[in-house]
Amino acid sequence: MAMEQARVTVFDTTLRDGEQSPGCSMNHQEKLRLAHQLDRLGVDVIEAGFPIASDGDFEAVKAISAVIRRPIIAGLARACPADIERAWEALKDAAHPRIHVFLATSDIHLKYKLRISREECLAQARESVALAKSFCDDVEFSPEDATRTDPEFLCRVLEVVIEAGATTLNIPDTVGYSIPAEYGELIATIRRRVKGAQKVTISAHCHNDLGMAVANSMAAIAAGARQVECTINGIGERAGNAALEEIVMAMRVRHDRYPCETAIAAEHLFPASQMLSEIVGVPVQPNKAVIGRNAFAHEAGIHQDGVLKNPLTYEIMTPQSVGVPDSKLVLGKHSGRHALAIRCEQLGYEFDRRALDDIYRRFVRLADKIKHVEDHHLLELIRETHKPASSATPLFEPLATAAAAAAGNSNQEPVKAFPIAAQPNGFGVPLPVGIEQHHDQEDYLWGV
Repeated sequence: MAMEQARVTVFDTTLRDGEQSPGCSMNHQEKLRLAHQLDRLGVDVIEAGFPIASDGDFEAVKAISAVIRRPIIAGLARACPADIERAWEALKDAAHPRIHVFLATSDIHLKYKLRISREECLAQARESVALAKSFCDDVEFSPEDATRTDPEFLCRVLEVVIEAGATTLNIPDTVGYSIPAEYGELIATIRRRVKGAQKVTISAHCHNDLGMAVANSMAAIAAGARQVECTINGIGERAGNAALEEIVMAMRVRHDRYPCETAIAAEHLFPASQMLSEIVGVPVQPNKAVIGRNAFAHEAGIHQDGVLKNPLTYEIMTPQSVGVPDSKLVLGKHSGRHALAIRCEQLGYEFDRRALDDIYRRFVRLADKIKHVEDHHLLELIRETHKPASSATPLFEPLATAAAAAAGNSNQEPVKAFPIAAQPNGFGVPLPVGIEQHHDQEDYLWGV
């Protein structure tokens, strides 16, 4: 797939659409704190809120506009004068303000929600964008439920708002209904058929109701969209929005297929994820792509053996490239001798092959019972198995003190994994870790 090199604008709506996720609302100070992190992350546009929604949201947008100066600050408004005027009042101190106007265009929304005709919709869209333009040069328009809108009518609406002064056309898959091929074709159709489309930015805004928000966003980028709207951790209404971290890393890791650049400082992805989780009190699912707890964790023996020899065997990006400190090897029943031997060395013991075999058999039996073998479990097992230490060589002196503390302190947070030696950032570059390479048949029992 050939594509020209392009710059994709990252529009973050964590503070607006993300906050609409049930249980994820934020107060004024929390929004301001996260806005600073989004600025450090390098997003191009921060949608700071929906000013008409509440006095608190208005004040948060106003405060963010006053202190966050690099990115564009956007405020959402329905297609009516009161919303647009309130949005501008909140945004007017911003260095780079944007009014984001939305109006539903699908027949189901026009009939049952708005109760207006298509012609009334066209007039309202035109008048609202023109009003927003009278306050602010940068105006974005979103035809809500665009993916369920008749394509002919959608193109008419977009032409009307371009004539009225819109500078960005956002195409929302509001209910997560679309699939990648269909959504990509819609973007291509808009670029091809809408008069004036080449003068504005086409944007993608995808929801995850069918689990396709990121895939649809990537299809839009491939079809020529040059702004993508997304949230940290993929939070948002119902099943969420497209996850910012996944879109950014998909473009970086698969630059051969998506030769696009963003301004995102990817090493701030994990800190942003952690901050959001702490603010809203909603944990990130362990298997979440890029920033989940298990994204760089390995328990299966074949995976641990490969990663210890060269992380590229099972990691397509380095943990440091997204701000995760290290990969981790989790000791469980699927682990092999290689990982066990390395952890014993890190705890201060080096075993010959016979002794390691003995430790390994006992370790697997223990792991079957307790799932994760933590450091104090392993130290106790070592002591019980090799009391005279005739086949175990201590590597450093403080082990006894550390073992006693780990085994005796029931309040201590258990250590469930241990880090692999840190590697430099980068993609597609071999990253040898410089340890002895050997393998055992057991290391390959747990593969894919």
